[in-house]
Amino acid sequence: MPDLTELHAEFRARPANGIVTMAGYDAAATPFIESKASAKGQHDDEFVDALFDQHELLFAEEQRSVLLVLQGLDCSGKNGTIKHVVIHMNPAGVRTASFTKPTEEEAEHHFLWRHREQLPNPGQLGVFDRSYYEDAIVPIALGTLAPDEVEERINEINEFEQELHESGTTIIKCMLHISYDEQRRRFLRRLRRDDKRWKFSEADLETRRRWDEFQAAYGDVIGATCTDHAPWIVIPADNKWYRNWAIAALLIETMRSMGNAYPQPDFDLDDLRNRLQPPN
Repeated sequence: MPDLTELHAEFRARPANGIVTMAGYDAAATPFIESKASAKGQHDDEFVDALFDQHELLFAEEQRSVLLVLQGLDCSGKNGTIKHVVIHMNPAGVRTASFTKPTEEEAEHHFLWRHREQLPNPGQLGVFDRSYYEDAIVPIALGTLAPDEVEERINEINEFEQELHESGTTIIKCMLHISYDEQRRRFLRRLRRDDKRWKFSEADLETRRRWDEFQAAYGDVIGATCTDHAPWIVIPADNKWYRNWAIAALLIETMRSMGNAYPQPDFDLDDLRNRLQPPN
C-alpha cells in the first residue's frame, strides 16, 4: 500500500487561482492498484484488520478524533463507502450523520448548527454523508444566494475547520468524483432493481440536468476550501471497488500517521495478579 504522502500527492485537489476544474480529474482512474481482484485481495487480507486496529487505537486513546467528510453527486457512493469501509470499525467508536434537507428546527439555526451537533467526540471517527458543503455548493449551482453571501459561508466553513483542527480533529474531505455516463448507468440500475428503486428521486434528474453548474460549483468551493490542515481529496468513483480501496487506504494511513497508542493505566500489575490468584 502506498504511504500517506503518496496517496495525498495523487488525490489531493490542485486549485489554480483558487478554482479546481473537475474535468481535469479522471473519474475512472485506478492508480496504485492493478485490478479489482488485487484490491479485493488487499482489502480482505490487510485492510479489514488494519481499519479495526487503527480505529481501536484512536478509540482507546480517547484524545483526538477523525472526521471523514463524504461529498459527491447522487450515486457517487457516499452510502456505499460507509457500507463497505466504515463497517469494519468498532461501531461504539463511530458516529455517522447523513445531512439531507434541513428540518424546520434546523433551518431556524445557523447552517453549521446541525453539523456541530453531530461532530465526533474524542476517540471517535465521525462520518458525514454530505455535509455543510451542501450549503455553499447548492446555492452556487442554483443561484439562490448572492456571491457575497456564498463567500461569507465559505469563510465560515474555513474558520470552522480551523477550529476543529486546533481542537484535535483530523479532517479527511473526500470528493467522490463520478462521471456523467457512470451516473446514468447507476440511475438506470436503481430503476431496474426492486431493492434499489426506493433510493431514486426525480429531483436527482434536476440535479443531473444542471451537471455543468454543479461541476463548476464543486470546483469553486473545493478550490476555496482546500487548506493544509483540511485538504480536499478527489477520489475517482466510477469504479466502486477502487473508491472503497482508496478511502480505506486513506483512513488507515491517516490514523497511523496520528501515532495513537494504547493508554497504560498506572496499575501495580504484580499486586493485581496476586489478587487474582485462586484462594489456597
